[in-house]
Formats: sequence, C-alpha cells, structure tokens
Amino acid sequence: MGCDRNCGLITGAVIGAVLAVFGGVLMPVGDMLVKKTVAKEVVIEEGTIAFQNWVKTGTTVYRQFWIFDVQNPEDVIANSSRIKVKQRGPYTYKVRYLAKQNITHDTEHHKVSFVQPNGAIFEPSLSVGTENDTYTVLNLAVGVVPHLYPNAFVQSVLNSLIKKSKSAMFQRRSVKELLWGYKDPFLSLVPYPVDTTVGLLYPYNNTVDGVYKVFSGKDDVSKVGIIDTYKDKKNLTIWESYCDMINGTDAASFPPFVEPDRVLQFFSSDICRSIYAIFKEKIDLKGIEVFRYVLPAKAFASPAENPENICFCTEKVISNNCTASGVLDISKCKDGKPVYISLPHFLYGSPDVSSNVEGLNPHEEEHRTFLDIEPTTGFTLQFAKRLQINLLVKPAKKIDALKHLKHHYYVPIVWLNETGTIGDEKAEMFRDKVTGKIKLLGLVEMILLSVGVIMFVAFMISYCACKSKAVK
Repeated sequence: MGCDRNCGLITGAVIGAVLAVFGGVLMPVGDMLVKKTVAKEVVIEEGTIAFQNWVKTGTTVYRQFWIFDVQNPEDVIANSSRIKVKQRGPYTYKVRYLAKQNITHDTEHHKVSFVQPNGAIFEPSLSVGTENDTYTVLNLAVGVVPHLYPNAFVQSVLNSLIKKSKSAMFQRRSVKELLWGYKDPFLSLVPYPVDTTVGLLYPYNNTVDGVYKVFSGKDDVSKVGIIDTYKDKKNLTIWESYCDMINGTDAASFPPFVEPDRVLQFFSSDICRSIYAIFKEKIDLKGIEVFRYVLPAKAFASPAENPENICFCTEKVISNNCTASGVLDISKCKDGKPVYISLPHFLYGSPDVSSNVEGLNPHEEEHRTFLDIEPTTGFTLQFAKRLQINLLVKPAKKIDALKHLKHHYYVPIVWLNETGTIGDEKAEMFRDKVTGKIKLLGLVEMILLSVGVIMFVAFMISYCACKSKAVK
C-alpha cells in the first residue's frame, strides 16, 4: 500500500516536471513560431495579411480643418496691430480612400514602388457648416509678393495690379476656395504667364504623391515598409546634411516586434521632411494592446535647445540666429512661397513665433501628433496627424497693402487633424488572427509551466512526508 502511494506520488511529480518542462520549452518554440508567422504575414507581397491593407487602407481616414478667422483686418493693415483670430471648424473630408496605383514589384532587390492618389470628399455630417462658409483670411497671393519679388521696381509694378484688382492683405474666402483653390483677381492681371489659381492645398484632387519605392521585407523583415527612394531620390535636396535624408516608413506601418525603447522614424511629404516619434505609454484599443508614440517637443526645438535641428535652419527664418522653436520653413518645396509648418496653435513654439497673434490656445492632448502601434506586427491601428499651415508676411514699402506693417507676422491660416482608427470589424479580425492567438499561446505556456511546477512541488513534498513517516 505504501509502495503504491509512493509510486503514485513519484508519478505525479514526474508528470508535473514534464508539464513544466513542456511549458518552458513551448515558450521559446512558441515565440519562434509567432515570429516566423508574423515575419511571413507582414511582408509586402500578394497573399499576405499586410498586402491587402497596404494597397488600400481598411481604416476610414478623415482630415479635419479649422480656419483661423481674422477679427481685426483693418486694424492690422493700418496700425500693424496684433492679429486677432478665432478658429472655426471642423470642416471634415474623407481622404486616403483611393488604392495605391502603379504598384511594381522588384523581386530581385525586394522592393515595391507605387504612387498614392490624392482625393478628398466633403463630409457635411462631420462638419460645423458647408464648404461655402466664408471667413476673413490672409490674401495668399498678396502675402507672398515680397518673398517672390524682392526687387523694388517689380514690387511697384505689382502694387498697381494689386490696387487695380482691389486686393488687400486680407480677403473673404469660402472654405472650399481657401483649401482647394480659386482664381485670384490680382494674379489674373499679371501680364506674363502665371498660374492664377491659388489655394492652400491646390492642386490636390486628381494628383498623386510619389513615386515611393519601399522595401518589401521579403529578405529582411526589419526593413519592411522602409522608404528606399522618394520621387526616384534618396534625399530631398531641400535641407542640409542629415536633415535632407528620407528616413523610416510612411507611418502606416513599421517593421514588426516594436520595443518601447525603439525610436520610430517616418517621412511626411506634407512637411517635406523625415521626423520621429518616441514611446509614451501602453493603451488598450478595442481589446488590442498598442504602444502610443508621440512626436516630442525636441523635434521642433531650436538648435539652441536641440543642436540636431541646426540643418533645418534657413536664411529666411526671421529670428536671431535661428532661435525660433516650433516653426519649419518649407518654402524650398513650395516654389519659394514663405510657407511655415507648425503644430496647431504653435504648440511647443517659442514666444516670439506667436507674439503678433492673439486668440491661440495650445493644448498638448488636443494638438500633438500620435501613433498607436500594435507592437508584434508594427501596424499603425490609430493615429492623429496634426499640423498648422502659416505664411510669413513681412513689410514692403512699395506695396500699399503691406507698407504700414512694422514687423513680421507668422500668420496662421488653418490647422488640420488627419485621423484614422481601426474599425470594429477589422479589430475583431485582428484580435482573432493575431493578438488572440498570441495571448492564447502565452496563456497555455503559463498554465503548463505553473501547473507543472505546482504538481511537481506538491507531489514531491507529499512523497518526502510519506517517506519520513515510513522511517518513523
């Protein structure tokens, strides 16, 4: 009887040990299987999970606009007063709904090239009004004249055309005109050939962004989605030194197996530069654990605060030795027009940037850019890309509309918020096919290991207790 009991206890201990060993072995084996499966499915080639969503995003993407309505145009023109603005919006458009085009696979070098078509559809139900709502905004054509034509004689000639067309520093324009384009009355009088259509995003519809060439990840999954060339160039030819490099992906996805200490680099053609995001926190997104990455203030700091930004300085930056934080001069990729990009309401901007504007109220949670990344696959499941478009306006003695200005203005015109969140159906599929299976595997590993260890310890204790009783 004693032997039977001891044999049973030893058998239980052995079973426990086997379960524990099996659970322990399953951990690296399971991790290897997960990595092998993910590495196969994130590759950009036909037949993978990634490819279908890469060609055409399964997420509805919206771009919201807030217009800065100028409250005191006459006072600014006559007295060089601070510009008082009120934001109006949002006016919402559906974007990025068109599939990538001209997709070409370079199987020899494991690269894929494509263009991304641009399109925007107005969404009245998500907007505060119609596209025909009108506001007082900077006159885009008049505001750029001193930058494009610094010669005093040319300015005098253009001034007569500005006066003849009854144009001023500010104008009334509809949301549709301001964003997508309108025939400018001043430019229509210019005697030599110029494009008379002006708009912040003109031209947009029926245009494409690219050509992009990215790594497919077939030979090296750590490079999947990373941009090799943009418009057939490895550099932008806009900035100096390393600032001119095209780094990272397009932010729709990143190479898999993301760790919190990884800095995520991506390129944005909207701001004509590469930028980066850093880990902030883990959050739950529709039952999926994601890593939230944010653009840090350091990315927009002046070289005095962040020496790495020295090569983003340009001669046109109106500040002492490029000390202004929070604005980026992208005039070189806007045909010389003095376009300056910032975060909304000049978030992270130095005081001198917004010193001549009233009515701004920056909030980090509302105005910063973030990306929510599923770490195993590297897919971006939710994002908010926020930026503001400003024009630098300076005094010009030969132009009546600008001659009373006493200082420069970074004039905010609109800020936008481009957002996308994985849909409920896609989230369920993602949980079922990806995160759910990984969690189940992890749970099985832990149960086997835990039950095995408990069984082994319990049965061994019982066996030792029985042995000691038998000796007595």
